[in-house]
Amino acid sequence: MSNTSFDPADVARRVHEDETEDLFVLDVRNEDDYDEWQIEGSTNVPIYDELLEYDYSSLEDHLDELPTDTEIAVVCVAGITSARAGEFLREHGFDAKSVDDGMNGWGRVHRQYDVDGADGAVQIVRPGTGCVSYLAHDGDEAIVVDPSQYVDQYLDAADERDLEIVGVADTHAHADHVSGARRLAGELDVPYYLHRDDAGELENVTLLEDGETIPVGERDIDVIHTPGHTPGSVSFRLGDGLLSGDTLFLRSVGRPDLEDGDEEAIRTAASQLFDSLERLTDLEDETVVLPGHFSDESIRPLATELGELREETTNELLSYVEDGDEEAFVETIVESLADEPANYNEIKQINWGKEQPGGDVEELELGPNNCAAN
Repeated sequence: MSNTSFDPADVARRVHEDETEDLFVLDVRNEDDYDEWQIEGSTNVPIYDELLEYDYSSLEDHLDELPTDTEIAVVCVAGITSARAGEFLREHGFDAKSVDDGMNGWGRVHRQYDVDGADGAVQIVRPGTGCVSYLAHDGDEAIVVDPSQYVDQYLDAADERDLEIVGVADTHAHADHVSGARRLAGELDVPYYLHRDDAGELENVTLLEDGETIPVGERDIDVIHTPGHTPGSVSFRLGDGLLSGDTLFLRSVGRPDLEDGDEEAIRTAASQLFDSLERLTDLEDETVVLPGHFSDESIRPLATELGELREETTNELLSYVEDGDEEAFVETIVESLADEPANYNEIKQINWGKEQPGGDVEELELGPNNCAAN
């Protein structure tokens, strides 16, 4: 980080974790881009096109709206026009810096958290995309669950804790981000675990079945088949921790329409999801739910005991499961589906082994994940 720029990871720390430091995030991208995907709590002044032409008149018109006693992090698409804006603001007396690589850099940030109440779980969050992955460990061994394509993040996290990665697993074939599981498993020469119903045309996969276990250290990770989001979705149980993948989130559940957009198929998948959630809600109240995604939840690590999740009113779809109302559950999902994740069909083809990732693979997954049913 220079004296004129912010590392995106530092912005993430200050936005999500450090309540003692104020930071004003100024997003200068166009309104449509901002509405689709933004840093939580940021302010949009849509002057991106003007800054591209070195026109600062509109920015000058907004100076009265900016804080004079707070650091300003200016963000654009790739960090170029925000650097121009930051320089202009500093010339006018503001403590402004550009966010390196802009929203592209924001999408690559990963943050680590040890999870209290779920011994043996390290949560790795991508705040820019809402994706969550894990190191599940015991003794000096670890399994990586749902890794992103940035595999060095997991190698570093394991090295920091003197852990040996002995396996890599995906809870399902992802539609919102390119999985790094096969690459990581290949580099380390360890098994890659995936349920057979999501394996597509992949080779060199250790296929999972319901009720099986994955060994790590002196413990076993229990495999629970929880179809609905995808046919092969699974949840992993490690002690009191439940790595629920895209089956159960803290405020919603996984959407069932990313395999087949036909309404009848969606209803069938939604019914499967209902059954899977009934199975998960039969677990003990003390079970710590560790989801594969988040939306705007500010708690870190992202974890809630199942008993508390049942009592809260923020997860309407889970309340239908608690009431045994499958019809209302299915109808609510069918009527409230949002836009699909960006480039999700191409991402699925890569994760199924049907296409090879190209040079622009990072750009495929930038943006909101949209994997939850609204």
